[in-house]
Amino acid sequence: MADYRGPGRELVLALKERGRRDLVPVLGALVAAAVPELPGYPGGSRNWWLVPAPSRRAAVRRRGGSHLLGIARCAGLPVASALAFAPGVADSVGLGAAARRANLAGRVRLVRSGLPPPGSEILVLDDVVTTGATATACVSALKIAGFGVPAVLTLTTTRGSHPHG
Repeated sequence: MADYRGPGRELVLALKERGRRDLVPVLGALVAAAVPELPGYPGGSRNWWLVPAPSRRAAVRRRGGSHLLGIARCAGLPVASALAFAPGVADSVGLGAAARRANLAGRVRLVRSGLPPPGSEILVLDDVVTTGATATACVSALKIAGFGVPAVLTLTTTRGSHPHG
């Protein structure tokens, strides 16, 4: 995980806001390298699945697809598109921790057709952790559905470098 200052921020913004899809395989390779370093990694087991955190539909359309889904597919683990935002989720840029939690309350839903097999362990993949509200909502939805979530992988974090962190 990179700090959301300097290069980490520039890479994420280039991918999300400037259409730099050439960064997808690079970031996917970094995710692939990070997974075996996680505590409890089951070796060659294919029982860990990457589940990208959802994006708002408008953002996915504007970006030409889910950037996190692309990164996950390049990471070499099975990928499940198991989460989506319900209608009404606002853009979280500029929201504080309480507002982010309220924005997502009850609005991260399971996509039944995208769930991995029962008993799979899930690694949630997120791009930026600011307050942890998205990651927490994703993990909660997956745990309620009976999945284990041993880790959340993130490309960058604002914690320690952001007033809301």
